[in-house]
Amino acid sequence: MFGTVAGAKNPARTRDSILAAARELLVGSSTGPPTVGDVASKAAVSRLSVYHHFGSHAGLFKALAAESRRRPQSSTGAVSGSEQLRAQIREACEHWARDPALFRRLPGAAEFDPPDQDRDLAQRLAAQDRLRPGCSLKEAEDVIGLLTSFAAFDRLHQDGRRSVGTVVEILDRMAGAIVPPRSESQA
Repeated sequence: MFGTVAGAKNPARTRDSILAAARELLVGSSTGPPTVGDVASKAAVSRLSVYHHFGSHAGLFKALAAESRRRPQSSTGAVSGSEQLRAQIREACEHWARDPALFRRLPGAAEFDPPDQDRDLAQRLAAQDRLRPGCSLKEAEDVIGLLTSFAAFDRLHQDGRRSVGTVVEILDRMAGAIVPPRSESQA
């Protein structure tokens, strides 16, 4: 008697279709963010459904940014801090390459790792005596944040004029500012 309304969508599917519509409208627009009405229309749901799932216009775009930041975490088990840094740079570049237009239009999505992860990696590098002499933990943390940032990727990638692999190589060389190559640190 109180079953689902005929044709009603699964709540998770409704949420996903709203996010997909918002992403598509945001990336395809040359003006500001789309309205709740625009998103609802594109997702074939009511405006109330958008508000039900996200609370507000700002909540919708906050959720879209959070969804866009999801990525697999680097394993930190048996790899060295230097290898982890290289992996983190590679993962960041691969992540940013998936949807650069979205990351440009939705600044909240253009965050890769929370600062505490950058700090943890800097501390790991210091504990393994892999930081350049004179490089502070704060400097290492800041450089890691810059190397994995969307701004750095976007500047170097130039909408595909450089391959993701080339961008990774450039950023890996730049990592030498805080972590010298093995041969240099062993000398």
